Amino acid sequence: MYGDSATVRRILEDGGDTWAVVGLSNNTARAAYGVAEVLRRYGKRVVPVHPKAEAVAGEQGYASLADIPFPVDVVDVFVNSALAGQVADDAVGIGAKAVWFQLGVVDEAAWDRTRAAGVEMVMDRCPAIEIPRLS
Repeated sequence: MYGDSATVRRILEDGGDTWAVVGLSNNTARAAYGVAEVLRRYGKRVVPVHPKAEAVAGEQGYASLADIPFPVDVVDVFVNSALAGQVADDAVGIGAKAVWFQLGVVDEAAWDRTRAAGVEMVMDRCPAIEIPRLS
């Protein structure tokens, strides 16, 4: 398990309310869209990050994390494992407080680098499953 329950709770409750969701688009059939809806329902600001940089649910989209002109608390990653490590590195580079790799997204080297940089991380879990459990 990559991320104990205390880390999950800290990120979801105390990690901040601005979440950049990498891979989020207006495709309602994609898991990222549903997870973003749950995060919004729990009071999180969801910032879409996708090559198309399209707005989602009224929130301006950005092509990359580096393009976001304000602080991001958590970077939620919906890209395949082969690309996820670079996203984690980018998240550390923009000063995110935490990185969250979705179910099925695993990169142990990125896990080690991110945590060594002092950034909290959860991997192979879903915040939409975890956040209702906090109540």
